[in-house]
Amino acid sequence: MSNKRTLSLSASLLIGLTSSGAMAQQATLVVSNFAIAQDLMRKDLYAPFEAKCNCKIVVDAGNAADRLAKLEARKGNPEADIAVLADFTALEAARKDLIEPIDTSKLSNFNKLYDFAKDPIGKNYGVGYTFYATSIIYRKDKIEINSWADLWSPKLKNRLALPNITTTQAPLLLFMVERALNGTSPDFAASIDKIGSIKGDVVTFYERAAQLTQLFQQDEIYATVTGRYNWPLITKLNMPIAWATPKEGLTGGLNVLTVVKGSKNKELAYALINEWLSTEAQTRIANDLVDSPANRDVKLAPEIADQLSYGEDVAKSLKVIPPEQVLANRDAWIAGWNTKIAR
Repeated sequence: MSNKRTLSLSASLLIGLTSSGAMAQQATLVVSNFAIAQDLMRKDLYAPFEAKCNCKIVVDAGNAADRLAKLEARKGNPEADIAVLADFTALEAARKDLIEPIDTSKLSNFNKLYDFAKDPIGKNYGVGYTFYATSIIYRKDKIEINSWADLWSPKLKNRLALPNITTTQAPLLLFMVERALNGTSPDFAASIDKIGSIKGDVVTFYERAAQLTQLFQQDEIYATVTGRYNWPLITKLNMPIAWATPKEGLTGGLNVLTVVKGSKNKELAYALINEWLSTEAQTRIANDLVDSPANRDVKLAPEIADQLSYGEDVAKSLKVIPPEQVLANRDAWIAGWNTKIAR
């Protein structure tokens, strides 16, 4: 299909939707998404799209594990139309036949994506819409962080929050702690042992990134591990909090948009995904410091770019765990975590 033809299809998609009988009844599109910054997502993406399509967007917000479980429970009769997932969770969903391959010819904005975001889990089961670095954020007036090994500094005793194993951030934590310990086992045995040895010093193993703002604000923690997407919210506290650049490097991840198999509003789902990937929407979302853009045409002011994970060079510098490796080893990580940390 030519680029001209693809653009023509995409440009006419919303027009066709708004003139259809289904749209006259104001269809409801259900998006399964992470809970963070949904008020800004409504302003920057959902509300403008609703105005174009005369439809209603309902967000089913929650952590990745809970939302994947919902998709599995509703297999064959899904409530959600689009699932927003970490790359490895999306791969798991694909293997469980919960999502379907995306026809990228229906997305006029697809070719604007960085190459790493176009088919991150294979067979076009998802398209990347944002990527992020993950590091340690910390109270620089209380401690100095130069290594992932500083997480078990005595200065952080009873002042540390770490992600729980059910979150997307926990494997990244284990990955980098393993590097700090010079561990080599894919089951992350060394890092699980280390975190198990300090679990009594951890204030909480958090389930939602939104918890961290309150923990810092209430002076309960001096450090945590989180993605760059959470950094803008933390900086609004106007506290002496810094983003660490540990000697072992930074890790990170990629989030993807997927079409739920059996979606009752598939054309509308494609239209929203295409809008989500557009230069305009990705620019609005980035300027509100919600997500880093995967659209290479987005240009950001330096003061905005500095607060996000911005640009292909940044993405290539991150030490990441391939999605298939996460799924191959996750059961061992969970077993080790439950034995050494959760108990």
